[in-house]
Amino acid sequence: MVIEYIRYTVPTARADEFEQAYQTAASVLDDDPHCLAYEIARGVEEPEHYTVRIEWDSVEGHEQGFRRSARFGEFFAAVKPFFPQIQEMKHYTARFGAGR
Repeated sequence: MVIEYIRYTVPTARADEFEQAYQTAASVLDDDPHCLAYEIARGVEEPEHYTVRIEWDSVEGHEQGFRRSARFGEFFAAVKPFFPQIQEMKHYTARFGAGR
């Protein structure tokens, strides 16, 4: 498993639009076999900051499976207006942690 983190800085005036875009995109993630889980979090101290966390089965599953899937265009169309607001988009591997 790998974790993709996407950090955005979204003007507060566009926050609702951003969240709606990811609600639309979520249906594609829900249906994709390579996506294991995801969450969209908004900053408390700095509400213009968002972090999208997506767990993928592998980098290949994300980049070759998901991005080449029939529904990727639907996902991309929903979130593309916010690409200029991306500060980071990278894959990570979890090293250790605790459950809830």
